[in-house]
Amino acid sequence: MDILTLLISRVNDVLWTYILIIMLLGCAFWFTFKTNFVQFRMIREMIRLLGDSTGKTEGREHHISSFQAFAVSIASRVGTGNLAGVATAITLGGPGAVFWMWVIALFGASSAFIESTLAQLYKVHGHNSFVGGPAYYMKKGLKQPWMGVLFAFLLIFTFGFAFNSVQSNTICAAFEEAFNILYPEAMEMAVEKSGIKPVGRADVDLGDPAEEGGLTIIAKVPVEPEVELGEYKGIEAEKETVKVLQADVKAELNRMAQRFARTETVDRKAKKNDTVDIDFEGFVDGVAFEGGKAEHHELTLGSGAFIPGFEDQLIGCKAGDEKDVVVTFPEEYHAKELAGKEATFKCKVHKVEETILPAIDDEFAKDVSDTCETLDDLKKEITERLKNERQEAADAAFEEKLLDVVLEGMKADIPQAMLESQIDSIVQDFGYRLQMQGMGLEQYLKMTGTEMGAFRAMFQAQAERQVKTRLALQKVADQENIAGTEQEIADEYAKMAEQYKMDVEKIKTIVAQDALSGDLRISNALEFIKANAKVKKASKKKAEETEETAE
Repeated sequence: MDILTLLISRVNDVLWTYILIIMLLGCAFWFTFKTNFVQFRMIREMIRLLGDSTGKTEGREHHISSFQAFAVSIASRVGTGNLAGVATAITLGGPGAVFWMWVIALFGASSAFIESTLAQLYKVHGHNSFVGGPAYYMKKGLKQPWMGVLFAFLLIFTFGFAFNSVQSNTICAAFEEAFNILYPEAMEMAVEKSGIKPVGRADVDLGDPAEEGGLTIIAKVPVEPEVELGEYKGIEAEKETVKVLQADVKAELNRMAQRFARTETVDRKAKKNDTVDIDFEGFVDGVAFEGGKAEHHELTLGSGAFIPGFEDQLIGCKAGDEKDVVVTFPEEYHAKELAGKEATFKCKVHKVEETILPAIDDEFAKDVSDTCETLDDLKKEITERLKNERQEAADAAFEEKLLDVVLEGMKADIPQAMLESQIDSIVQDFGYRLQMQGMGLEQYLKMTGTEMGAFRAMFQAQAERQVKTRLALQKVADQENIAGTEQEIADEYAKMAEQYKMDVEKIKTIVAQDALSGDLRISNALEFIKANAKVKKASKKKAEETEETAE
């Protein structure tokens, strides 16, 4: 449909821009000069004829008057499209457009005169009257009967469908434009007067435009629900005590060493943690399957990158060995045609590489950190970093537990429009993150075989919690008279400016102060709940009770 619309639009642009206008104006000027300016010479005769009365024979009307004929002609030539076109031309071109419309009309009158003259010359006598028009002078004057038939058919079609559609569309467009001008202001006034908070699009019901007293517009909008809270002051939740153990620091040092590791080709049998360079091809029931073949693939044994059991069977192989690895695909395997089936992989080992880790000493500390001179310094740095990370995680978990308590005691009838709007935001954010990875949302859905409806449904629970959380914290802010101070707003603008490397004034044009103030109310309300909460220490893990801390 879009392609058809585009094609029609382009053809229409060519016809009206380069063909029809040139032809119509050319004919108008040519007819004007050929008739010796008949539209100007015959003005006096036109006025005289308009005064003729209806002819009568024996008290009965014999023909319509000249004025009646003129009225019929005007009615057939001037319609809603003409009126709207004039208004549009004046709007776009200003007062000067009126002058040029008069010039075109005066010269175009010669074309109308020629059309009427031809209709009279080639009219025929019907049953009770004369009939004529373009179809007849095409048939008799041009000696082209097919052209007359085609014209008659197109004219019937045009009057029956096109003109009605154009007029309807023009009236609707004019009404819509007027509505769009008046409706936002009227809606804003109605919302302000009623005190409601719309959270979705309005379902608009228009009354009778001709009704006395003006047009009545009934707009039904989903509104922000009334929220009833339970306890939110003095509520209790578990908070984990943060500790960093010597084992944690050691594990982190080993991970850092892995990043600085080097590999060395060895002439021995492969063992766990070695990297093997292999060719493989997979078969199910003796038939090779798609995606089951690769050459010179590097696989670290024990990494768990392949199907369970695959890597273990390569332990003990050395360069040059060939081996059939037999495994069973998991029942939940993403390729349904392979799920739960036994497969044989024909493998060939090209080389075995040993991973050599650097010595974890003072030199290692200098290599991996710009601020550490010794291994002890590095251990302290790691301890502090892990402690901060775990503290942030513990604080976030504590907040979520407090919110669980608040939301459990909350009563609110959430309109679906609010949930859909929140899902829109989540999906949009997901799409942005995909774009940063070089992938579009549509491409992602196609690759995963997911319909958009099912994809949106995945975020229903997340959206519901986010909406409920915001409503609950707004209610807390209302009840406790919590608001963002001017200094907090200024600090937040400064923080955003630094984050995005932009001028503060530029940030203010992008992020409205009302929106920022609303977000600060939410965050301050959460801080209020945390400040008044009771902390219940979480039970210690038995494994940690026997360990020494890294401090």
